[in-house]
Amino acid sequence: MFQQGPFGRHAEEIFDQMAKAFGGTFGEDFADKFRERALSFRTDIYEQDGRYYLEAELPGFDKEDIDIDYTASYLTIRAVRRDGKPQDDTRRIILSERRYGEFVRRFYLEDADREGIRALLKDGVLKLDIPKKDSPGSKRILIESEE
Repeated sequence: MFQQGPFGRHAEEIFDQMAKAFGGTFGEDFADKFRERALSFRTDIYEQDGRYYLEAELPGFDKEDIDIDYTASYLTIRAVRRDGKPQDDTRRIILSERRYGEFVRRFYLEDADREGIRALLKDGVLKLDIPKKDSPGSKRILIESEE
């Protein structure tokens, strides 16, 4: 028979106790920050040649499970993984380590050209190519003489 080790069995209980103990010291959202991080995904962002490139690890997701939105200078990537077990499932779960639910990341990109954003999901990696808007830049103003 499979059994979960003593720490794994009580991990959620221990986490809740820590959140209660430190919540008053570090603020009400102390535990929420850790839970939020647990339901996110790893991402790399780099900039090159007037574009941003974002790569996010999303193994096991299909493109239909992922929603990408750019609104008010915020790029939001949302991926949903359902547990996949049928409603009438009578199995007794012994160990479940895979994470299910909604995984969300938000990034502030003020200068992104939303019409040009492209996305590709391949081998569990979501790749976004995000062009920057043409910035107005600066212009030197010459002073004219009246002569």
